[in-house]
Amino acid sequence: MINKADKNITDVLSQIKDGATIMIGGFGTAGQPAELIDALIDLGVKDLVIINNNAGNGDHGLAKLLKTGAVRKIICSFPRQSDSWVFDELYHAGKIELELVPQGNLACRIQAAGMGLGAVYTPTGFGTLLAEGKEMRHIDGKDYVLEYPIKADFALIKADKGDRWGNLVYRKSARNFGPIMAMAADITIAQVSKTVELGKLDPEHIITPGIFVQHVVQIEPTSSTTAAIA
Repeated sequence: MINKADKNITDVLSQIKDGATIMIGGFGTAGQPAELIDALIDLGVKDLVIINNNAGNGDHGLAKLLKTGAVRKIICSFPRQSDSWVFDELYHAGKIELELVPQGNLACRIQAAGMGLGAVYTPTGFGTLLAEGKEMRHIDGKDYVLEYPIKADFALIKADKGDRWGNLVYRKSARNFGPIMAMAADITIAQVSKTVELGKLDPEHIITPGIFVQHVVQIEPTSSTTAAIA
């Protein structure tokens, strides 16, 4: 019997070792698996490469992970904002490496990994510093830059509901990068607000099929997390 539902976050995350590459879902705090991140911090792993849209907000979630010094490099599209002081301090001190990727390219490169593509050509970034040293090609009257897939050892994502097969549905914009990250990682760990019986999820509403998910951990939402994903 297939049962991907797990109750112990620590046991699930214990697969993650030093030097792992981890995708973390979320657009800012929307859809960010904060409890999985907290458990990852408790695990004490280091030398991590993190892939996320942002570089953390305030002092919680991803920013809290960065503050521990466990992250060697972050790949993201939007590292700086009014409350990104943790990343700013680390970056200016030379304590973290940044790979800046335009948001569309970030999504496209993650999708390429999930779909098994070798590389993709994109016009975004052509003629800028981000294209230096990369292969260029002129196709059908336009200039393109060759970009390679971004894949990961693990993906930590957040969904609204899941079943024991790993099928997931999301809550509105909290979906963001979750579905494509699940496809691009060797092991996907999904934090869900509710686990439902098999067959209770409408197949037409399932966004991430269970084939892309290895673990489902139910975490009851608090008032603060509910507000964050609204």
